Amino acid sequence: MPAAVNRTLSAAVDGLGKWLWPLRCLLCGETGAQGRDLCRSCAAALPWNRSACLRCALPLPVAAAACGDCLRRPPGLHQSHAALVYGFPVDRLLPRLKFHADLACGRLLSQLMIEAFAALPRSEALIPLPLHRARLRSRGYDQALELARPLSRAFGIPMLDGVLTRSRATPPQSRLDADARRRNLRGAFAVARGAVLPQSVTLIDDVMTTGATLDAAAKALRRAGASRIDAWVCARTP
Repeated sequence: MPAAVNRTLSAAVDGLGKWLWPLRCLLCGETGAQGRDLCRSCAAALPWNRSACLRCALPLPVAAAACGDCLRRPPGLHQSHAALVYGFPVDRLLPRLKFHADLACGRLLSQLMIEAFAALPRSEALIPLPLHRARLRSRGYDQALELARPLSRAFGIPMLDGVLTRSRATPPQSRLDADARRRNLRGAFAVARGAVLPQSVTLIDDVMTTGATLDAAAKALRRAGASRIDAWVCARTP
Protein backbone atom coordinates (compact mmCIF):
# COMPACT_ATOMS: atom_id res chain seq x y z
CA MET A 1 0.00 0.00 0.00
CA PRO A 2 1.45 3.44 -0.90
CA ALA A 3 2.72 5.38 2.11
CA ALA A 4 0.41 8.36 1.44
CA VAL A 5 -2.68 6.11 1.35
CA ASN A 6 -1.55 4.30 4.48
CA ARG A 7 -1.15 7.62 6.35
CA THR A 8 -4.61 8.75 5.16
CA LEU A 9 -6.22 5.53 6.39
CA SER A 10 -4.40 5.78 9.72
CA ALA A 11 -5.65 9.35 10.19
CA ALA A 12 -9.21 8.26 9.40
CA VAL A 13 -9.05 5.40 11.90
CA ASP A 14 -7.59 7.71 14.55
CA GLY A 15 -10.37 10.21 13.94
CA LEU A 16 -13.06 7.54 14.28
CA GLY A 17 -11.44 6.23 17.46
CA LYS A 18 -11.41 9.69 19.06
CA TRP A 19 -15.12 10.09 18.23
CA LEU A 20 -16.02 6.71 19.74
CA TRP A 21 -13.70 7.01 22.74
CA PRO A 22 -13.18 10.62 23.89
CA LEU A 23 -9.66 11.53 24.94
CA ARG A 24 -8.87 11.15 28.65
CA CYS A 25 -5.67 12.14 30.39
CA LEU A 26 -3.69 9.02 31.26
CA LEU A 27 -2.29 10.75 34.34
CA CYS A 28 -5.26 12.40 36.01
CA GLY A 29 -8.35 11.30 34.09
CA GLU A 30 -9.36 14.80 32.96
CA THR A 31 -10.38 15.53 29.38
CA GLY A 32 -7.49 15.21 26.93
CA ALA A 33 -6.36 18.14 24.79
CA GLN A 34 -4.53 18.74 21.50
CA GLY A 35 -5.51 15.31 20.19
CA ARG A 36 -3.72 13.46 22.99
CA ASP A 37 -4.66 11.44 26.06
CA LEU A 38 -3.12 14.20 28.17
CA CYS A 39 -4.83 17.23 29.70
CA ARG A 40 -3.43 20.74 29.39
CA SER A 41 -2.25 20.86 33.01
CA CYS A 42 -0.32 17.58 32.79
CA ALA A 43 1.05 18.56 29.38
CA ALA A 44 2.44 21.73 30.94
CA ALA A 45 4.42 19.56 33.39
CA LEU A 46 6.20 17.59 30.65
CA PRO A 47 10.01 17.84 31.03
CA TRP A 48 11.04 18.41 27.41
CA ASN A 49 14.73 17.74 26.79
CA ARG A 50 15.42 20.87 24.74
CA SER A 51 18.95 21.57 26.02
CA ALA A 52 21.24 18.56 25.81
CA CYS A 53 24.47 16.97 24.61
CA LEU A 54 24.15 16.25 20.90
CA ARG A 55 26.07 12.98 21.21
CA CYS A 56 24.37 11.33 24.22
CA ALA A 57 21.26 13.50 24.84
CA LEU A 58 22.31 14.20 28.44
CA PRO A 59 20.28 17.17 29.73
CA LEU A 60 22.54 20.23 30.10
CA PRO A 61 22.05 23.85 31.17
CA VAL A 62 23.14 24.87 27.65
CA ALA A 63 23.04 22.65 24.56
CA ALA A 64 26.48 21.41 23.46
CA ALA A 65 28.00 19.41 20.62
CA ALA A 66 29.47 17.06 23.22
CA CYS A 67 29.46 16.83 27.01
CA GLY A 68 32.60 16.08 29.03
CA ASP A 69 31.99 12.32 29.06
CA CYS A 70 31.49 12.23 25.28
CA LEU A 71 34.69 14.20 24.74
CA ARG A 72 36.62 11.70 26.88
CA ARG A 73 34.91 8.60 25.44
CA PRO A 74 33.19 9.36 22.12
CA PRO A 75 30.09 7.17 21.71
CA GLY A 76 29.39 5.01 18.69
CA LEU A 77 26.35 7.10 17.85
CA HIS A 78 26.67 10.12 15.59
CA GLN A 79 23.83 11.96 17.35
CA SER A 80 21.32 11.09 20.07
CA HIS A 81 18.05 12.87 20.71
CA ALA A 82 15.68 12.36 23.63
CA ALA A 83 12.23 13.89 23.51
CA LEU A 84 11.92 14.17 27.29
CA VAL A 85 13.87 14.00 30.50
CA TYR A 86 13.09 10.93 32.59
CA GLY A 87 11.22 12.59 35.44
CA PHE A 88 7.63 13.31 36.42
CA PRO A 89 5.28 12.60 34.71
CA VAL A 90 7.29 10.56 32.16
CA ASP A 91 8.46 8.23 34.94
CA ARG A 92 4.79 7.32 35.46
CA LEU A 93 3.99 6.69 31.80
CA LEU A 94 7.02 4.77 30.53
CA PRO A 95 6.90 1.96 33.14
CA ARG A 96 3.24 1.43 32.28
CA LEU A 97 4.23 0.83 28.66
CA LYS A 98 7.38 -1.14 29.40
CA PHE A 99 6.16 -3.48 32.13
CA HIS A 100 2.35 -3.40 32.10
CA ALA A 101 1.42 -3.56 28.39
CA ASP A 102 -0.30 -0.17 28.54
CA LEU A 103 -0.24 0.54 24.82
CA ALA A 104 -2.27 3.72 25.30
CA CYS A 105 0.80 5.11 27.07
CA GLY A 106 2.88 3.99 24.12
CA ARG A 107 0.61 5.88 21.74
CA LEU A 108 0.87 9.06 23.81
CA LEU A 109 4.64 8.81 24.19
CA SER A 110 5.12 8.23 20.47
CA GLN A 111 3.01 11.37 19.81
CA LEU A 112 5.37 13.33 22.04
CA MET A 113 8.38 11.89 20.22
CA ILE A 114 6.87 12.88 16.86
CA GLU A 115 6.41 16.43 18.13
CA ALA A 116 9.96 16.62 19.51
CA PHE A 117 11.68 15.14 16.45
CA ALA A 118 9.64 16.76 13.66
CA ALA A 119 12.44 19.16 12.65
CA LEU A 120 15.34 16.69 12.86
CA PRO A 121 17.13 15.37 9.76
CA ARG A 122 15.75 12.00 8.66
CA SER A 123 17.78 8.85 8.17
CA GLU A 124 16.99 6.19 5.57
CA ALA A 125 15.48 3.73 8.07
CA LEU A 126 14.33 3.33 11.66
CA ILE A 127 15.48 0.30 13.67
CA PRO A 128 13.73 -0.44 16.98
CA LEU A 129 16.11 -1.73 19.62
CA PRO A 130 15.18 -5.41 19.99
CA LEU A 131 14.50 -7.48 23.07
CA HIS A 132 16.03 -10.92 23.44
CA ARG A 133 13.57 -13.57 22.25
CA ALA A 134 13.19 -14.97 25.78
CA ARG A 135 12.21 -11.59 27.19
CA LEU A 136 9.94 -10.95 24.21
CA ARG A 137 8.13 -14.24 24.87
CA SER A 138 7.60 -13.41 28.53
CA ARG A 139 6.52 -9.81 27.91
CA GLY A 140 4.56 -10.42 24.72
CA TYR A 141 5.52 -7.16 23.00
CA ASP A 142 8.53 -4.92 22.36
CA GLN A 143 8.10 -1.39 23.71
CA ALA A 144 10.67 0.05 21.28
CA LEU A 145 8.73 -1.40 18.36
CA GLU A 146 5.50 0.12 19.70
CA LEU A 147 7.20 3.54 19.72
CA ALA A 148 8.86 3.07 16.32
CA ARG A 149 5.73 2.18 14.32
CA PRO A 150 4.00 5.58 14.72
CA LEU A 151 7.29 7.40 14.03
CA SER A 152 7.71 5.44 10.82
CA ARG A 153 4.18 6.30 9.69
CA ALA A 154 4.35 9.96 10.70
CA PHE A 155 7.69 10.67 9.02
CA GLY A 156 7.42 8.25 6.10
CA ILE A 157 10.66 6.50 7.08
CA PRO A 158 10.85 2.73 6.49
CA MET A 159 11.17 0.62 9.63
CA LEU A 160 13.54 -2.35 9.58
CA ASP A 161 12.15 -4.74 12.17
CA GLY A 162 14.09 -7.98 12.65
CA VAL A 163 17.30 -6.75 11.02
CA LEU A 164 18.98 -6.16 14.37
CA THR A 165 18.78 -9.00 16.88
CA ARG A 166 19.81 -9.41 20.49
CA SER A 167 22.02 -12.46 20.16
CA ARG A 168 22.27 -13.27 23.85
CA ALA A 169 20.27 -12.52 26.96
CA THR A 170 21.86 -10.05 29.36
CA PRO A 171 21.07 -9.14 32.97
CA PRO A 172 19.01 -5.95 33.39
CA GLN A 173 21.21 -2.90 32.91
CA SER A 174 19.55 -1.06 35.80
CA ARG A 175 21.47 -3.22 38.29
CA LEU A 176 24.91 -2.34 36.88
CA ASP A 177 27.27 0.64 36.92
CA ALA A 178 28.50 2.25 33.69
CA ASP A 179 31.58 0.03 33.19
CA ALA A 180 29.64 -3.13 34.01
CA ARG A 181 26.93 -2.09 31.54
CA ARG A 182 29.50 -1.91 28.73
CA ARG A 183 30.98 -5.31 29.64
CA ASN A 184 27.51 -6.80 29.93
CA LEU A 185 26.66 -5.82 26.35
CA ARG A 186 29.75 -6.99 24.49
CA GLY A 187 28.56 -9.13 21.61
CA ALA A 188 24.93 -8.76 22.68
CA PHE A 189 23.71 -7.55 19.27
CA ALA A 190 24.01 -8.92 15.76
CA VAL A 191 22.66 -8.06 12.33
CA ALA A 192 20.67 -10.75 10.54
CA ARG A 193 22.71 -12.72 8.04
CA GLY A 194 22.31 -11.37 4.51
CA ALA A 195 20.69 -8.12 5.65
CA VAL A 196 21.62 -5.07 3.58
CA LEU A 197 21.63 -1.87 5.60
CA PRO A 198 21.28 1.67 4.25
CA GLN A 199 24.09 4.08 4.98
CA SER A 200 22.13 6.02 7.61
CA VAL A 201 19.85 4.48 10.23
CA THR A 202 18.21 5.67 13.44
CA LEU A 203 17.82 3.44 16.48
CA ILE A 204 14.58 3.80 18.45
CA ASP A 205 14.34 3.03 22.17
CA ASP A 206 12.32 4.01 25.22
CA VAL A 207 14.87 5.15 27.83
CA MET A 208 18.54 6.08 27.56
CA THR A 209 20.61 5.98 30.75
CA THR A 210 24.35 5.71 30.05
CA GLY A 211 23.86 4.93 26.36
CA ALA A 212 25.73 1.62 26.64
CA THR A 213 22.93 -0.44 25.07
CA LEU A 214 22.48 1.86 22.10
CA ASP A 215 26.26 2.12 21.69
CA ALA A 216 26.58 -1.69 21.53
CA ALA A 217 23.78 -1.84 18.95
CA ALA A 218 25.44 0.92 16.91
CA LYS A 219 28.71 -1.02 16.77
CA ALA A 220 26.91 -4.06 15.37
CA LEU A 221 25.19 -1.93 12.73
CA ARG A 222 28.45 -0.25 11.75
CA ARG A 223 30.15 -3.63 11.31
CA ALA A 224 27.28 -4.60 9.00
CA GLY A 225 27.79 -1.57 6.75
CA ALA A 226 25.88 1.41 8.16
CA SER A 227 28.07 4.51 8.25
CA ARG A 228 25.87 6.86 10.29
CA ILE A 229 23.83 5.68 13.27
CA ASP A 230 21.71 8.08 15.27
CA ALA A 231 19.36 7.40 18.17
CA TRP A 232 15.91 8.74 18.98
CA VAL A 233 14.65 7.84 22.44
CA CYS A 234 11.58 8.81 24.38
CA ALA A 235 13.41 9.87 27.54
CA ARG A 236 16.92 10.41 28.88
CA THR A 237 17.84 10.06 32.53
CA PRO A 238 19.48 13.21 33.95
